[in-house]
Order: sequence, then structure tokens, then C-alpha cells
Amino acid sequence: MRTVMTTMVLTLMASAAQLAIAYQGESAEQAQARRDQLRIAVQEICPISGGKLGAMGPPVKVAVGQAKEEVFLCCQGCLKGKINPQHWATIHANFAKAQGKCPVMKNELPKDAKWTIAKGQIVYVCCPPCIKKIDADPDPYLRLVDEYYTAYLRSKQPTR
Repeated sequence: MRTVMTTMVLTLMASAAQLAIAYQGESAEQAQARRDQLRIAVQEICPISGGKLGAMGPPVKVAVGQAKEEVFLCCQGCLKGKINPQHWATIHANFAKAQGKCPVMKNELPKDAKWTIAKGQIVYVCCPPCIKKIDADPDPYLRLVDEYYTAYLRSKQPTR
């Protein structure tokens, strides 16, 4: 049993190290493209049409509202449309579910999770003091949210 646990811990550490190396070797453009692909996969639908992102070609990135929250539309045609509140609620539920944990305290998100926009990305937190920490230095928390998104998307893939 101890050998199995040691093997599992070493495997997790190796995976984390590989991820850290991958982040270090990326240009800013590559890192943003990777983050955008993660967010497209988690967002899933267009806030205007409700259509599946990617079904109408490459999704279109836009900034919404005063906070300049970045989301993706399914197509250029949706640039002229208005956000459907039901689709907007679904998108935010998708982001919260995929994130699952507060990136500061690493606790499960409560049902009434607070949030902030960091570099265009919504980040859910367990409590208001965590917002101040993210706003002060968003990059490490955004990387952790990316890890949460990646783990969530992997968990949704069927096993072979």
C-alpha cells in the first residue's frame, strides 16, 4: 500500500513538473492561445445563440461589460446580437463547475461563490478577502484555474 501511494505521489509530482516546464517554455502568445482553448472548452456555448462553440468556425473572442470579461461567440454574426440571460447564466455555471475550487484557499467553491475578473477571466472565490489577493497578483491564480479547468475537462473524457 505504501509503495502504491509513493508511486502515485511521484507520478503527480512529475506531472506538475512537466506542466511547470511547459508554462516556462511558452511565449506569451502561446500561453494566451492555450488559455483561450481551455476557456472555449469550458464555456461550451455562445452567449448570444446558445450554439456550441466551434460549430460555426473558430470562436470569436469579445470583452463584455464594464469589467471587460472575455467570452467567446460562436461566429461573427453574433457580434450584432444581444446576450441571452439564460445562456449567460449557463456559461457562468460552466466556469464555476469547471473551476470547482477557490484558487487562493483551495477550498471547494460554495454555492454563493464570489468572483472577480482578472485579466479578462472570471475567477470564482470562496470569500471576499480572496478577491483582494487575486487582484493584487492574478497570474499564479490564473495558472491554478487553468489547472482546475484542465483536470475538469480530462474528467469528462471517456476512459478507453
